[in-house]
Amino acid sequence: MKKLVLVFLLFACFSTLKAQQIQSPSGFLGYPLGDQFTPHYRIAEYFRYIARTSKNVRLVQYGTTNEGRPLLAAFIASDENINRLEDIRQNNLRLAGLSSGQGSTDFPAIVWLSYNIHGNEPSSSEAAMQMLFQLVDPSNSQTKNWLKNTVVVIDPCQNPDGRDRYVNFYNPVHATPPDADPAAREHREPWPGGRYNHYYFDMNRDWAWQTQKESQAKLALYNQWLPEIHVDFHEQGYNAPYYFAPAAEPFHKNITHWQREFQVSIGKNNAKYFDRNGWLYFTKQEFDLLYPSYGDTYPLYNGSIGMTFEQGGIGAGLAIKTASGDTLTLADRIAHHLTTGLSTVETASANSKKLLEEFKRFFDRAKSNPPGAFKTYVVKNENPDKLKALAKLLDKNSIQYGFGGGNSFSGFNYITGKTERFNITANDMVITSAQPKAILLNVLMEPKTFMSDSNTYDITAWSLPYVYGLKTYGIKEALQPQSTSLKNQEPDYNHKGAYAYVGNWKSLEDVKFLAALMQKNIKVRVTEQAFDAAGKKFAAGSLIITRAGNAQLQDRFDETVQSAAKAFERNLTPLTSGFVEKGNDLGFSSVHAITKPKIMLLTGDDVSASAVGEVWFYFEKELHYPVSLINTKDLNRVKLSDFDVAIFPDGYYNDFPAEPLQAWVSAGGKLILMENALTKAAGKKSFAIKLKEDKKPDADADARQDPKKKTGDPVKAFGNRQRAAISENVAGAIYKVNLDNTHPLGFGFPDYYFTLKQDNNLYEFLSDGWNVGTIRKNAYTAGFVGQKAKAGLQDGLVFGVQDMGRGQVVYLADDPLFRSFWENGKLLFSNAVFMVN
Repeated sequence: MKKLVLVFLLFACFSTLKAQQIQSPSGFLGYPLGDQFTPHYRIAEYFRYIARTSKNVRLVQYGTTNEGRPLLAAFIASDENINRLEDIRQNNLRLAGLSSGQGSTDFPAIVWLSYNIHGNEPSSSEAAMQMLFQLVDPSNSQTKNWLKNTVVVIDPCQNPDGRDRYVNFYNPVHATPPDADPAAREHREPWPGGRYNHYYFDMNRDWAWQTQKESQAKLALYNQWLPEIHVDFHEQGYNAPYYFAPAAEPFHKNITHWQREFQVSIGKNNAKYFDRNGWLYFTKQEFDLLYPSYGDTYPLYNGSIGMTFEQGGIGAGLAIKTASGDTLTLADRIAHHLTTGLSTVETASANSKKLLEEFKRFFDRAKSNPPGAFKTYVVKNENPDKLKALAKLLDKNSIQYGFGGGNSFSGFNYITGKTERFNITANDMVITSAQPKAILLNVLMEPKTFMSDSNTYDITAWSLPYVYGLKTYGIKEALQPQSTSLKNQEPDYNHKGAYAYVGNWKSLEDVKFLAALMQKNIKVRVTEQAFDAAGKKFAAGSLIITRAGNAQLQDRFDETVQSAAKAFERNLTPLTSGFVEKGNDLGFSSVHAITKPKIMLLTGDDVSASAVGEVWFYFEKELHYPVSLINTKDLNRVKLSDFDVAIFPDGYYNDFPAEPLQAWVSAGGKLILMENALTKAAGKKSFAIKLKEDKKPDADADARQDPKKKTGDPVKAFGNRQRAAISENVAGAIYKVNLDNTHPLGFGFPDYYFTLKQDNNLYEFLSDGWNVGTIRKNAYTAGFVGQKAKAGLQDGLVFGVQDMGRGQVVYLADDPLFRSFWENGKLLFSNAVFMVN
């Protein structure tokens, strides 16, 4: 008996020692969690430490940020499941129909917890460390039990660059003890703020588009697993109580009854703990589920229970006094996030088998009975570069497609909005709806998204044919593509003795080619008018690389040009003469050199950080072309004549320098004004842009039509104030713009362009300038536009060019680089930079 007691005591001591070997975050970091903000490298160290110490954790570095910080995901499972993670992953893909074989619902459910996608919402990464500890702590019998039938994935920080930008601001400036006064400097984060990644992108809007390095790496891993539950942890304004699911309307109609129902189940379990602690919270009033590129909607459209959890806390620092008089601390915020995380795992464990059954049913239904009016989408291959760009997006999202399919079908033409007959050629893309990712496909391709409620949180139109500018047909018949790949003919890159080479100007790939040639100091010309030569027709905007003017290449002219063309997969046409068959010869003035511009981009407090980021990213990561970022407050110190192009992105520009800019433009500079920057030029001397006056409704006319109708009544219901404001709202809607493609700003386009309108700003037609992009009647295409706003959005200017002395002002009222996913706008913006002259 004594021996048994001794053995038991030794076992207990050993177990206690082992438990002590796994340090809590506070023990590892050397300070109580919540006493200070933890730099990202220390968070990474803690996760690596746990992975070394606990047999129940597998840590994966799935990528790096633009600034070189690691992106990590920890997989936590029971003793039984940790060594069969690959089997669990493959089974999940079999349930989704994305891997061969039959999946089983007797496997663990996968719960994916993602933290800190907005860098200045930092409490969640602190909570992630505590969450990890709770799951691996050998003495925690509760979490041990949950892990018997769940695998938990923790991504502790989706945006390390943004997080460290915030932490590196806060840690040196906060008072000791922290100053809870909201006016204190520690609560006033400087521009651009930590919300964004290195290039100032809001990555919580980038899930579907995957334009950013971090998003691409994360979604590659995510789509290899497709969890049953995904939670994205956020923070909101510090005066707000905690928000958790269920979400607010509008829900997308493709979200299933089960997904709605289980959001409620998780919400009720969260509420149980919050009620017990007396913590304030809300549900259903905000944060809808429509826009497909969020951390809750993207998982929902991929079979998961996707949710956002929002803790009040942006700008709160370590402690802040709220409007209610309470003091909110970082420790409070950590506790709230930890509670909802644990509650979610608990609910998943209690419903593990049901989660897998419904997950399987989601994808089975997608394959057998896909949603939407169209069973097949046919994308015409009129612009191979844009079609390839679309294919890349589909690949990133595991959406299946092929090419070719037969003759003469009737389908809905996205461009005209009419049902028409058409033929399918061998290189047209054919996307069949009946596939595992049918729900996501339908959401991304539907011409108009149904909205059960107009009070939404983001843009309401994103249909890919408009985004990419590709002629597309939706047909009601189920077609199978004839091939899985394009049938392209390899260009000939072995020409000798060319007088000139002619290339297209139709896509971003052509712009990349031009930028590369400029970087090599190869002179390129552009034709302002169409011409025929070598038996081919060349459109206005075509690039022309002549031997003349490139003497520095000497006998390497053909080799150098063709080598660059091969690197960028450009198909150039060699010409043996400058004498053309139709149009102007290559030596005429309508064929002129493109200047290699030196470009400045305005940044700073008066400018939208995300708007700056779009332009910065476009030049650095897509074109690999240099751009100088200049702070607005330093503009008066800059020698403007050193620059050829100045870009003013969306912003407020309280001190818009109209006179210096006017003088610089008149001397030959090019000024590109975007979105709200136009409003600052409107009415200024020498600037021709004028905001279009709203047409006021005729109240008397309304009364004559309906005498019972009251108009101009000053008595309004306070409870209806949000709904009343919506009538003037434009929630990211698509409009068809009439485009003058004979102007350099319209080169490479048909006579139309689909723009994303995010406000009701429309400008008067330029009386002294070029009205290149205009909105007329019936231009509305998709998305929500309030009744009053829609009435005013007609007969006005969206894109225009004003000649001013020897220079130009380019007016871009809408953002052609929106979130870098509005692919068709990149050529328009490129025209503004390189072609307008």
